[in-house]
Order: sequence, then structure tokens, then C-alpha cells
Amino acid sequence: MSRGTAGTRADAIAGERRQLLNVAYRLLGSVAEAEDAVQEAYTRWYAQPRGRQDEIASPGAWLTTVTGRICLDVLGSARARRERYVGAWLPDPLPDRTEWGHGPSADLADPADQLVLDESVTMAFLIVMESMTPAERVAFVLHDVFRYPFAEIAAVLGRTPAACKQLAASARRRVRAARAPVSVAGAGRADAVRQVKEAWESKDIAALVDLLDPAAVMTADGGGLAGAALRPIEGGARIAQYMVAVADKAPGLELLERSVNGAPGLVARRAGVVMTVASFDIAGGRVTRIWAVRNPEKLRPWARHDMS
Repeated sequence: MSRGTAGTRADAIAGERRQLLNVAYRLLGSVAEAEDAVQEAYTRWYAQPRGRQDEIASPGAWLTTVTGRICLDVLGSARARRERYVGAWLPDPLPDRTEWGHGPSADLADPADQLVLDESVTMAFLIVMESMTPAERVAFVLHDVFRYPFAEIAAVLGRTPAACKQLAASARRRVRAARAPVSVAGAGRADAVRQVKEAWESKDIAALVDLLDPAAVMTADGGGLAGAALRPIEGGARIAQYMVAVADKAPGLELLERSVNGAPGLVARRAGVVMTVASFDIAGGRVTRIWAVRNPEKLRPWARHDMS
């Protein structure tokens, strides 16, 4: 292989990183774990003898297969790790870099900046995927989200293409049973979130109750590192009271309307420090779910940039 060809191939291999990160985040729901999985896949690639690398016709497919297998192993151990987690576990919230004061250019050193925001990363969608088995999640994400053929998915899961097709179908049924996630776009969602912001700022319990579905559920993730309700809060009235109590205990709390995982959300900031990132699910004009991430380790991508 000539030096030029080798350089082109190396560039192509490095260029797979963004795609691999997007696959891994959707599989794991964690930016840090996705980055670790992709890094491990690259480590395994470069650990191979040069001759073996040259024999691989599609390095991108090889890296995807290895990343998928690593993620499958991580998912397999996730349940035990979640049982040790303090309080509820939620996926990492993703900011939209175009809303930051530094403009649309991405910091390629930050894996969060390389993640594509679409319906497959909304908090509602990621929460549904948490109900899937690891094999279902891998089959569903690779096929339904990224359009990989079942023959390639079979190499990741170590099963037949037919079995992988059945896994994806089972995962699809889980999504339908949980109610399809609402669209990430639409003025109605943004309006509902804006009204929640205004009612929260004014500490108007009655207005919040009117905006929340009576059966609404709020889940908070503090990870034992930030104050948060350890169990989901159920009922619009109880959630409204909780939100106002939080505002009372945090004078100077600033609420910002920001995209969270590609959908309208809220960021709570105090003295310039991001304290909470909240995602919403909305149906019939009312908020049905609130996911509030307060774990500072999950808020690092939000702290790196000016959101004013």
C-alpha cells in the first residue's frame, strides 16, 4: 500500500468516529460511556498487525461491529450498576451547540458536540429504549435508526439475521406500547415549555397545575451528587408544589429556554452555574412527563459553553 493510500485509509478510519459516537450514545444513553466504547474500539483496531488491518475490506463496518459488541457488554452490566445508583437514573441530556454564545462551530474534542440531535435522542425515546433487553436495543438502534442490514447486526449480536429481525420487531412493539414519542419540532411544544417556565418563575402553583396533566410524572436524577427526589413524583398538583418549593429554596434561580436532546426544554442556572436540565413530554397541550437531570457529572457539556 502506498503512503498516499495509507493516509487516505487512516483518514477514513478516523472519520468513522462521529458515526460510532452517535451509535454508542443511542445504545448507552451516556456520553462518557459512549466515548469509552468508541475509544476501546479504536484501541482494538490499532492493536492489530498492519497486515490484518489491510485484509479488512471495510474498516467502518469492523469498527461498528466492535463498538456494538462493547456496548452490548456495557448494557449487560448496566442493570447491576443502576441498582447501585443513588435515586433514578436518566440518560445524559444533550445541548444544542447552535444555541451557545460561541456560535455553530463544534469543539471536536468534546464528544457531545459530535452527536446528531434528532427524534432518536429525545429523552422520551431514550427512556422507552431503557425498557428493551440489550439485544433488542442493539438490533433496534442499528436497524431502525441507522439502517444497518440484519446481516451486519447478526455479526454484532452473534445471532442469525432472522433472529435479529425478530429482536428489532419486539423492540418496535415496546415503542408502540409506550406511546410513540412526540415530534421534536413544533411550536406547540415550545409554547407549552415557555408557559411552564413563566409559571415556575412566578411561583404560580395554580398555573402550573393547569399546565400539567393530572397524571403527570416527574423524575429527577441527582446521582447522589446533587439534591433530587429519590423517587418519581406523581400527579400534577404534587409536581407543581415541588417545583415552587425548589424555587423558594434557590433564590436567584434563572430559567433559560434551551433545546434538550433536540426538543424544547429548560435549563436552570444559578450564579452562572447550570444546576438542572429539564426535558418534557407533552400530549394534548399538557405536560405528561418531566425528566430533570441534576447530576453534575451529566451536566459537564452544558458547563463548557456560554449559553447567554
